Amino acid sequence: MDNFSDYNSSAGQADSGLQRPGHLRKILEFIWEMTKITFISLVIILPVRYFLIQPFYVKGASMEPNFYDHEYLIIDEITYRLGEPQRGDIVVFKYPKDPRQFFIKRVIGLPGERVKIENGLVYITSGGQTNVLNEEYLTDGLETRLPISGYGEVTLKNDEYYLLGDNRDQSLDSRVFGSVKRDYIIGRTWLRGWPLTRLTLFNAPEYGF
Repeated sequence: MDNFSDYNSSAGQADSGLQRPGHLRKILEFIWEMTKITFISLVIILPVRYFLIQPFYVKGASMEPNFYDHEYLIIDEITYRLGEPQRGDIVVFKYPKDPRQFFIKRVIGLPGERVKIENGLVYITSGGQTNVLNEEYLTDGLETRLPISGYGEVTLKNDEYYLLGDNRDQSLDSRVFGSVKRDYIIGRTWLRGWPLTRLTLFNAPEYGF
């Protein structure tokens, strides 16, 4: 009986001695794998987050009915690293009067163009030709009016854009604060991710000029 008991005790110690290194090795391997996954994820996610796309929430009613308050948007930054904003792009930019704030508006006038607001319409002069801007994305019957004093006729410099909100009666935009320099534009609205019922990928509309 004593020998049997000693045998069991010795076996127990032997088993314990064989299992501990293996168990510890598995823990270390797990930690190492998680470390690698975390590192690889950061290498991929951080550049995407800070240099390619950014999430933003819509605040206010200036882009209704196309964008509502608290909608969640993904902003594409890489496009404007490779090219320039196009007419109709919905862009996020730094407010010229306070660059700590971010606004969302639509690109109306491009560098070198003349923008004129008259009789509720937007006129674009480009290459010596003047066209009325056909804005099918606006609510039927909505007119573009000027504030009491504002920028209703502007000739844009080579690094300037004229930006307007879609809800013209409720928008603080280039009619009030003037043109926006290219350096202030962060990126274009690429995806509406929330609410899911309004999930949308965005492209600039075609204007024909």
